[in-house]
Amino acid sequence: MRIVLQRVNSASVTVEGNICGKIGKGYLVLLGVGQRDSEEDCRRLADKIINLRIFSDENDKINLSLGDVDGDLLVVSQFTLYADCRKGNRPNFIQAGKPDEAERLYNYFTEYCRSKGKHVETGIFGADMKVNLENDGPFTVVLE
Repeated sequence: MRIVLQRVNSASVTVEGNICGKIGKGYLVLLGVGQRDSEEDCRRLADKIINLRIFSDENDKINLSLGDVDGDLLVVSQFTLYADCRKGNRPNFIQAGKPDEAERLYNYFTEYCRSKGKHVETGIFGADMKVNLENDGPFTVVLE
């Protein structure tokens, strides 16, 4: 599982001109599922994200978690995180999870985050999505 996590002041995802997910302060989570990923990977990375302390405190120290700032999650599926560009000029996606299993794990990840008391908005799995965000920092972290 690969995640690109961006700390945002706001973010939204639009499909066919309609906003399907929108948050204020929190994280935009671009989530790629690989062929060997499991529910355990989902739980481990979700717990990491929820507890990651990358928001600034009153002394401008990076010391606060998502819960400390009452932040939300916008989770967007992105199989292209598994692009392999080592050969030629056209990426292959052989290591990306098969669509049915990737969607199941994507849904598991979002539901697990909700079960931890987080407000989670999503895109639409497999859709052509337009993501809009105001990056805070910018502050971007890659997790595997």
